[in-house]
Amino acid sequence: MGQVSVTFNNQEHHLACKDGGEERLKMLADYIDQRAASLVERMGPVGDLRLVLMTAIMIADELHDLNDGELPSNAEAEAEVKRMDVAMGKAILRIEEMARAIEA
Repeated sequence: MGQVSVTFNNQEHHLACKDGGEERLKMLADYIDQRAASLVERMGPVGDLRLVLMTAIMIADELHDLNDGELPSNAEAEAEVKRMDVAMGKAILRIEEMARAIEA
């Protein structure tokens, strides 16, 4: 299991992720921290919970706009995660096959 240190609202947090997912988690956490920082710049300091909520709403609004006024349902999101897991599994198997062929 991977471990990542991320910063949110000038506080360090340690998060776990799947092995190999560390860079993506850092990238996503940086994006969230930047969005939160833009809120703090405009509004001044607010409590962590309120800042997280406001940041989540801001990102949900962006997602809503990107999806032509629709938010994806949980079922759609879960189906997409399953499709990505299958694709990743196939890619891993192919890479392992290629590695064995190179080693032989």
